[in-house]
Amino acid sequence: MAEVRLERISKRFGRVQAVKELSIKVESGKFTVLLGPTGAGKTTTLRITAGLERPDEGAVNLNGRRITDLPPRERDMAIVFQNLALYPRYTVFDNIASPLKVKGMNRDEIERRVKRVADILHISHLLDRKPAQLSGGEKQRVALGRAMIREPNLFLLDEPISALDAKLREEMRTELKRLQSDFGATFFYATPDQAEAMSMADTIAVINEGRIIQIGTPEQIYNRPANTFVADFVGSPGMNLLPCEVKSGDSGAYLDVGPSAFILPLPPERAKSNGYPGNGELTFGVRPEDILIDAVPGEESIRGRVYVVETLGGYNIVEVDVGGKLITVKAESSFEPLIGQEIWIRFRSEKIHLFDGNGGIIF
Repeated sequence: MAEVRLERISKRFGRVQAVKELSIKVESGKFTVLLGPTGAGKTTTLRITAGLERPDEGAVNLNGRRITDLPPRERDMAIVFQNLALYPRYTVFDNIASPLKVKGMNRDEIERRVKRVADILHISHLLDRKPAQLSGGEKQRVALGRAMIREPNLFLLDEPISALDAKLREEMRTELKRLQSDFGATFFYATPDQAEAMSMADTIAVINEGRIIQIGTPEQIYNRPANTFVADFVGSPGMNLLPCEVKSGDSGAYLDVGPSAFILPLPPERAKSNGYPGNGELTFGVRPEDILIDAVPGEESIRGRVYVVETLGGYNIVEVDVGGKLITVKAESSFEPLIGQEIWIRFRSEKIHLFDGNGGIIF
């Protein structure tokens, strides 16, 4: 197992700043996911870790040893890319065994290792086939097997399952997490898919425009996003984000959301403990599943009209027009309102968020 630390890594390609003072710790024996949109710097970060790119600034450390200048072959890391790059004329056995053959390992040891890896990946029955005879998921397992057989310090996986269909992606998420746990390996995994990150990671590092935005457990990332980018990017659908202002009335401070779409009382203890920045540009946030729908108006209910309904089997996504602003609600599948129907919604008060003028979280 291995622990990797990237310290203030920067990399530029011409005028493009791919990575900017990026620092991250990949813990030994853990599944760390680098999550971000296309062009965020994920692949560059993995390539720098592997030694395929050299950073302009910063250091790469493996188990406390600086390896920034070491070539890839001396880092003992295995990388799996999205395109998999299997040898088409080799059998599955030979594809998996190829790293050991290059090292000149004897045949008996190669066969022992290939059998062990194939058993772990449930592909023992495929060893005599060639890549053209395999499904997408089977090819993925072969590529993983070729990486695993080296018994490397670290696995680097760059969007390895993004080309698979939805059902195969679900299966491979489960398999990858199981493999990482059973194998006791260190995984550093890059993806733009928040579902992959949330389902597999021990630690998620959210990256955007070459910078790490937030690092935490899936629960921390989801329930306390560092800013509006993380709040919107993580979650399906993402968090509702609306401009708002803090105002004062006879009964105390309140949030004017929209503005002028609806108002919410501001708990005094929150205002006192967080020190709101006056009436500056603020953003109100709440996740779709933290909005309740009432059959009849109540004391805390807000009136709206159904704008559109998206049926997704186990639940429905309902867009509600409230004072000219659209709010996304995750509702039970039994709730099937008509377009234009008047409904009432309210928020779980402990689940609402407020962000400052720069998008950073206040609470």
